[in-house]
Amino acid sequence: MSVLKKLYDKSKIWFAVTWIIAYCVLMSVGDALSAWVGVEKSVTLAIGILLSFTLLLFFNKYGLFSEYGLCSAKTSARSMLYYAPLFIMLSANFWHGVTLNYSALSTVLYILAMLCVGFCEEVIFRGLLFEAIRKDNTLVAIIVSSVTFGIGHIINLINGSGADLFANLLQVVYATAAGFMFVMMYYKSKSLLACIGAHSVFNALSAFANEASLTNETRILTALLLTVVTGSYALYLALSMRQKAKDKKIDDSEKSDV
Repeated sequence: MSVLKKLYDKSKIWFAVTWIIAYCVLMSVGDALSAWVGVEKSVTLAIGILLSFTLLLFFNKYGLFSEYGLCSAKTSARSMLYYAPLFIMLSANFWHGVTLNYSALSTVLYILAMLCVGFCEEVIFRGLLFEAIRKDNTLVAIIVSSVTFGIGHIINLINGSGADLFANLLQVVYATAAGFMFVMMYYKSKSLLACIGAHSVFNALSAFANEASLTNETRILTALLLTVVTGSYALYLALSMRQKAKDKKIDDSEKSDV
């Protein structure tokens, strides 16, 4: 922990970048070893648990839970549209039917691994990376957090996931839009809990998605709809925050006049 703290104190940006690299490399190695063992996500889950607990222990030791959004939301559910767009996104895995893609054991391991993925990716991309950059430029932080999250999914081409180039590129597109949505949710609510929950469940439900029935046309349509839903929600949150800032500025101006 002391080594992590030294890096954290020296440069929060490099601390975040180090975590991104370590996460991508270790989870890819985990997928490769799981395939070698012959049990889907078996090693990946172990690595995911290790990374998740390391982050939790680090935050707990140095009192960083609130600073990185591991706390309750600071805004009302109503101001977040009751998170309704998230439920549309979560249903996407069932738009083309439901199937069991893995054995019973592999399905359990897959779901648990995806819970770790959702937690780690939100904490790293929306927590560590976003907060490190936001101190200097919020807009740049939003863009970098969204784009790096999307591009990070191209790792599926080399980690043994079986995704082809076309499917993977589509995933990068809507993952970038989802990254934009998640970062705006975090920025407005000051909490990562809804982001972690939605991200984890969305990934876990993919264990039951009927991917085999998809054509290139349906893949494009699905990616487009997901991009529209998540991107529109992100824009709504951004505009609502901008309007609130304007109203506050007007209110402060009126009070000063009085």
